[in-house]
Amino acid sequence: MRNMFILVIVLFLQACGQQDTVQTLMNAQWVDLSHPFDEDAVYWPTGKPFTKDTAFYGMTGKGYFYASFVFSAEEHGGTHLDAPLHFGSPESMTVEQITLDRLMGPGVVIDVSEKALSDRDYLVGVADFEEWERLNGRIPDKAIVLLHTGYGQFWPDPLQYTGTDLQGEEAVQHLSFPGLDPDAATWLIANRQINAIGLDTPSIDRGQSEYFKAHQVLCAADIIIIENVANLDHMPATGSFIIALPMKIRGGSGAPLRIIAMV
Repeated sequence: MRNMFILVIVLFLQACGQQDTVQTLMNAQWVDLSHPFDEDAVYWPTGKPFTKDTAFYGMTGKGYFYASFVFSAEEHGGTHLDAPLHFGSPESMTVEQITLDRLMGPGVVIDVSEKALSDRDYLVGVADFEEWERLNGRIPDKAIVLLHTGYGQFWPDPLQYTGTDLQGEEAVQHLSFPGLDPDAATWLIANRQINAIGLDTPSIDRGQSEYFKAHQVLCAADIIIIENVANLDHMPATGSFIIALPMKIRGGSGAPLRIIAMV
């Protein structure tokens, strides 16, 4: 863990050109972009939700307090990362194969909340990226791009957040939330060099997607996907540095994620 933190500092120094790295980190404002994992965390309607059971909680026979819990969950739920394997191919990267330099980078927050809140099935398109660049400059290389749809404010209410409070297969046809247009995903891959893209909804594809084409396009290009991001209303459009560290699951197609931003 100490060596990983040192690497984070070194990479941050290279990315931002700061001389007094430690002082910069100490003075920085950090934003937690992760929802807590608990029984209310939003999972795909057909997925296994997060559960936590008590292994032991209380005073021991030797007179000291002790607490330990057992948790279980599907990879893809709550604030989490999709590895390229998720919708790529059997040869695509798994969670533990993603190198640390791919899990951090300059933050880009594209606010489409006004459009998305008035249209639950809104697709973030090429025009949204072009408009952001007109105001803020070109999306930097190795950026982590986050789409602020405004739906994070509804967490963890499943009806408001996903469009339905049903569970199981019958719920899927009722899902309704914004996502990324597959054509925009293709445009990003062809024209920009990003590390990852994420948003504050359950899926990079909108709720009514049948073939998850944005997933397919991004995973085929080894682009990391981040879903159920929190607190994007606290983030600037540009000028942040994001670190997204998943649970290191060997062979995993995804993993619970702690994502933070320095602004």
